[in-house]
Amino acid sequence: MLIGIVGKPSTGKSTFFEALTAVPVERSPRPFTTIKPNHGVAYVEIECVDKEFNVQCNPRTGFCKNSRRFVPVELLDVAGLVPGAHEGKGLGNKFLDDLRQADLLIHIVDVSGSSNEVGEKIAMGSYDPANDIRFLENELNYWIEGILKRNWDKLKREAKLNKKNEDMIATQMAGLGFTKDVAIRVLNKLGLREKPLWEWSEEEIFSLAKTLRELGKPTIIAANKCDLSNGYDNYMKLKKEFPDYFIVPCSAEAEITLKNAAKAGFIEYVPGDATFKVLKELNPQQEKAMAIMKALMDRFGGTGAQKCLNSAVFDFLKYIAIFPGGVSKLSDKDGNVLPDVRLLPPGSTALDFAFSLHGDMGNGFIRATDVITRMTYGKDHLLKHRDVIEIHFKKP
Repeated sequence: MLIGIVGKPSTGKSTFFEALTAVPVERSPRPFTTIKPNHGVAYVEIECVDKEFNVQCNPRTGFCKNSRRFVPVELLDVAGLVPGAHEGKGLGNKFLDDLRQADLLIHIVDVSGSSNEVGEKIAMGSYDPANDIRFLENELNYWIEGILKRNWDKLKREAKLNKKNEDMIATQMAGLGFTKDVAIRVLNKLGLREKPLWEWSEEEIFSLAKTLRELGKPTIIAANKCDLSNGYDNYMKLKKEFPDYFIVPCSAEAEITLKNAAKAGFIEYVPGDATFKVLKELNPQQEKAMAIMKALMDRFGGTGAQKCLNSAVFDFLKYIAIFPGGVSKLSDKDGNVLPDVRLLPPGSTALDFAFSLHGDMGNGFIRATDVITRMTYGKDHLLKHRDVIEIHFKKP
């Protein structure tokens, strides 16, 4: 899974990226600090199944602590977006191209209102962060519309050869990771699946682009800097103004502070915790910093950074985590117990899981066994979050 971190300059995108990946990046309040995209690995948290088996898991990737399993996902922090990006303003074209393969976007919004529409520092609270939500959506809509219209005359000619709308749209948008299934859902929703392309209006083309963005590039809002003056009030205003949006309050800077303190051995802290434990005597300056952190966490139930990532994958996209396992053996050839986890979209079947493990397992699928219940299922069996599944297949 690839998650894109987006937003205008100076909202804390790179800070958010570093908070979740521990990859040091250049961070600065000046616009366009990030030019080349930063790529790293972050971890979503799930409840591990090791306790069901009374064993200690040994992940091949990620890590597990007290039955809290952290599963790797890819993060991409791209250059800041400014109004007119789809026309090439700022680093717009580069920004948008970097997002082509992202499965999900996390829009970092500076809810303290301390930067204007192009990321320049201004008096705190003097800018309405709601503007950022609107303009980013518009830029993405116009970007996708531009890709659609790039070969529209060719598509109209192909439509007259009786090619299906969903096939043409899927082919045109394949570079953005949009599948034929997405194209069908969008066309059905708009009532355009059977309407000849040469009869479409400009408004219908734009509606197609907008709906493709909504379904194909789902976005949640990270209300960053919520701990600063005006931050919480603006977060609450955003929730009222955008009631259908998924908005999570967070402080990426606080997450970095806590992780650094934990790394230095001053505190015990696991990402996503609602509190921390002091392990060493702190000097007055450190005590003051930790007191600020505690007040923030008491108010928001944590820094919000890990919650934002978890919520994006499991609450917003509704993904499920499936563990490969065996009825007679939970370890792999190297002795790693419950070594892997697969993140799959909702509605995934036993066959989908088999293909996620290896093409040969999908092609040679015989049956699936639930390792916990010992029940046997066919290829169309719908999987549930935290299932442990053994795939039986015919080897090629």
